Amino acid sequence: MAKAKTAYVCNDCGAEYSKWQGQCTACQSWNTLTEVRLSSVAASSTSRGARFDGYAGGAGVSGSQTTQRVINLGDVNLAEMPRISSGTGELDRVLGGGLVPGSAVLIGGHPGAGKSTLLLQTLCHLAMQYPALYVTGEESLQQVAMRAARLGLKADHLKMLSETSVETICDVAMQLQPKVMVIDSIQVMHMADVQSAPGSVSQVRESAAYLTRFAKQTGTVLFLVGHVTKDGSLAGPKVLEHMIDCSLQLEGSSDSRFRTLRSHKNRFGAVNELGVFAMLETGLKEVRNPSSIFLSRGEEVSAGSVVMVVWEGTRPLLVELQALVDTSHVSNPRRVAVGLEQNRLAMLLAVLNRHGGLMTGDQDVFVNVVGGVKVLETSADLALLLAIVSSFRDQALSQDLIVFGEVGLSGEIRPVPNGQERIREAAKHGFKRAIVPKANVPKEPIAGLQVIGVSRLSDALDHI
Repeated sequence: MAKAKTAYVCNDCGAEYSKWQGQCTACQSWNTLTEVRLSSVAASSTSRGARFDGYAGGAGVSGSQTTQRVINLGDVNLAEMPRISSGTGELDRVLGGGLVPGSAVLIGGHPGAGKSTLLLQTLCHLAMQYPALYVTGEESLQQVAMRAARLGLKADHLKMLSETSVETICDVAMQLQPKVMVIDSIQVMHMADVQSAPGSVSQVRESAAYLTRFAKQTGTVLFLVGHVTKDGSLAGPKVLEHMIDCSLQLEGSSDSRFRTLRSHKNRFGAVNELGVFAMLETGLKEVRNPSSIFLSRGEEVSAGSVVMVVWEGTRPLLVELQALVDTSHVSNPRRVAVGLEQNRLAMLLAVLNRHGGLMTGDQDVFVNVVGGVKVLETSADLALLLAIVSSFRDQALSQDLIVFGEVGLSGEIRPVPNGQERIREAAKHGFKRAIVPKANVPKEPIAGLQVIGVSRLSDALDHI
């Protein structure tokens, strides 16, 4: 028997080393190297080659990779791949328009976020028209049945399987030939010829590769449920995100009934697309107009509050931004940002001091995006500075005011993408005034909305 060869793989970046070391020299992470056995992986690739040959050709391809025909790029059929509606508009939006046959989708999230609930609802709906298989490795069939009964789902046509062996799951799936299959979760799956515990780097990598190969070969829509670490990133090797077609993250705090589904990778649609759900007693309910839930402002006008328009995926989203500026009683004033990047807050405060004439070096500054939304783009710069100025002066801004724009280091207001669509979305919600970059002002006036274009930070401060 040949001696088993081992390697050490970084959980964060996937770099391999011949021996263990404390720090990964590729990504500079500490204590992320895990031992992986190489002999079983090589043997498994040859033993499974006859069952699932290369899947580069897509569903229905048979034979080995050496028999694949080489064609010109211009001869490829450009007919749009048929998509399957999941029955939930927000999920279809995040996926780029629906489920693509042969695609592998990875859904991650904290425990209790609603991953299993969302997929169970989806499969119960799809099972009415297509054969569907739900594989649970963490819960018993009775637990899943109790959840379906509590949510009031029609589960008569949904096939269930409680199994953790990947080979057994694929054998059952070959007999049932499901159109959609869910694996809950990938961290508990294991393969017989990989000599390591379930959840390890080698088990997760080989199990995901085997299931993805099966999905590509048979044209099955595959959903993989993934665990997350304490910092919110997907657990397991980084190469797992490269194998799958779509990577979705379901987020939501325990004290809020709203959940956000964001796509971090999508080969069939837009990246950073956002879907909003509400957790009710009957399960996850899609929110068709997310701006309405993030704009639940009180009747009393308060200083430091302003509404901005951010672009999430393919649609605008109106959210409220709050700022609080207070006298600091310590030598190092605090800078706290919730939902925004804290380093950018410090940079914008320096721009406000230099080009706005407002010094906050002796003030504590706290900013918060209402509703738990994470703003990743720079279009919130102008709204953030106006909210800080409003709180510092104790002067409330008008409730019918909408603001967006990027602020440069020299105090200029730069245009943002999709400015026209942002302004139209604000007009739909009844806003009367808008302070936007000069380059984003529409050529034709919008009825009921006064659009003020500014090119410098000082100009924007003069209009509040």
